[in-house]
Amino acid sequence: MTQNIVEIDKLSFGYNRKLLHKGITMSFPRGKVVAIMGGSGTGKTTLLRLIGGQFKPKAGEVRVDGQVVHKQDREGMYQLRRKMGMLFQQGALFTDLSVFDNVAFPMRELTDLPETMIRDLVLMKLNAVGLRGAHDMMPTELSGGMARRVALARAIALDPDIILYDEPFAGLDPISMAVTCDLIRTLNDALGVTSIVVTHDVEETFSFADYIYFVADGVVAAEGTPDDLRNSTLPFVHQFVHGEKDGPVPFHYAAGDYKDQLLGPDA
Repeated sequence: MTQNIVEIDKLSFGYNRKLLHKGITMSFPRGKVVAIMGGSGTGKTTLLRLIGGQFKPKAGEVRVDGQVVHKQDREGMYQLRRKMGMLFQQGALFTDLSVFDNVAFPMRELTDLPETMIRDLVLMKLNAVGLRGAHDMMPTELSGGMARRVALARAIALDPDIILYDEPFAGLDPISMAVTCDLIRTLNDALGVTSIVVTHDVEETFSFADYIYFVADGVVAAEGTPDDLRNSTLPFVHQFVHGEKDGPVPFHYAAGDYKDQLLGPDA
């Protein structure tokens, strides 16, 4: 058994002629919480899609449990994805299904378990996120934080080895955010899974992550423990961690001469 359950090796990926990732290398050890951070549009969520096999890299490879993801056939991809649970942005609950049925959905679709056992497992997963009492509610009756917790219960429904989190704190109030942070850490340790968290929320992520990768300009600009990065003197990391408006990340997108654009080059 390899130490790293997910490995990204010299990966390059892009759309059309624009490269989004340029030779990125990352590793995700078993049982750890690893965050991928960076500004908007740096391809953080795309990395999750590459791990899940939705996209094929232009160069390099992604390995899950020693298997190269993009080289798998349909059955191989299915088996790899069974090892993963996914918490989507905003939860992505099925609006016409109750909380109970949302969590039961992957069990009913992907296993032959009897309904009596599914009932017990669903209540167990909901209890783990503090929402057993909400099992008969509909998604429209839930607050944003509750919906995110139900989505997390669904993500762990099949006891995955890896949990992928795509911006788990987006739109949450401070209390819900603190609860979600605690759940990510607690479930990771209790279940012995590997958690990969894509986010741009600095303070929250630094409170529970074991290791962090900063992505900028298509490469890993920095990496390390929260303490390493909090004390980093690298200009990009310092600007991002401290939320400073002036630094390597400019306010203005690259453009030509303002005067020429307004008045023409011959003005």
